[in-house]
Amino acid sequence: MRLHRSMTILAAALATTGLAACGGGDADSGGDGADGTQAEGGSSGTPQVAFIQGVIGDNFYISMECGVRAAAEEMGAEVSVQGPQRWDPALQQPIVTSVSANEPDAILIAPNDVTALQRPLEDAAENSEVVLVDTTVEDPSFAVSEIASDNVGGGAAAFEAIQELAPDGGKVLVIDNQPGISTSDDRVQGFEEAVAQDDSFEYVGVEYAQNQPARAASIVTSALQRDPDLVAIFATNIFSAEGAATGIEQAGVSGEVQVVGFDAGPAQVEALEDGTVQAIIAQQPYEIGYQGVEQALMALEGEETEAQIQTGFTIVTADTLDSEEGQAALYASEC
Repeated sequence: MRLHRSMTILAAALATTGLAACGGGDADSGGDGADGTQAEGGSSGTPQVAFIQGVIGDNFYISMECGVRAAAEEMGAEVSVQGPQRWDPALQQPIVTSVSANEPDAILIAPNDVTALQRPLEDAAENSEVVLVDTTVEDPSFAVSEIASDNVGGGAAAFEAIQELAPDGGKVLVIDNQPGISTSDDRVQGFEEAVAQDDSFEYVGVEYAQNQPARAASIVTSALQRDPDLVAIFATNIFSAEGAATGIEQAGVSGEVQVVGFDAGPAQVEALEDGTVQAIIAQQPYEIGYQGVEQALMALEGEETEAQIQTGFTIVTADTLDSEEGQAALYASEC
């Protein structure tokens, strides 16, 4: 891997170990936006880090951006942030191409697809240190580190929450984004493996909402017509949970069908507060972003990095929402 041009500055930056508060504004950005604009790396002696989100405007990635910006400020790096308007590899690929053409010192990215982003990221890794955050690709050997939640464990935890909410068992449904996304695939796997161990529940399958809340709502209303005795739904991401909550409300069965969502954005918190969603599984996106920058700068210094890092999660219910732990788990709307 490449060594950065200014080892002395970077070594001093890496000596700082405290966790900074979420911060940083336009002044530390080399060109925020969805167009891939970015300052060229290296010429100033300051590490240049590009963060490519899975999708812009998602509170999960906003929280991750806060961690990225905090780490960059603390460690003496400059950061730019880009992302596609939708979760779509066809929109993310041009951003990767544009960013990598400028050869930043490091790229942090949440790939939109395990296959489509493989070659573009391999090419990017020829000139930049690449850290995969949240999602991954089929062969991540080019990356200096992969940092993500324990998503299989998160899916299992979602079923544990359903067991508590519906102790008599019954039919359960999963609403996912789309196949081929490593993180949500793992959540579905963890859920399916857990539900298979409890014969009091009947798993009716997984349906895909493609990050569209309206589609998730339609899935729920159709599922309730087909299986009116449905007792619980596991929604694997922010948009699926938002749509599931809407669908249950539209069907007039709020409180009768239990919903466990994944992620802790404002829409999920509101649904938790009004009782439409009974539990949410909160990840640690801030920590993923912070450690992503940390690993990238270690790679630039020539230090050994951690190939894989898994972060934990918090189960938040209406009863724990106002606790210190519950509040700390919620996602940011801005840094």
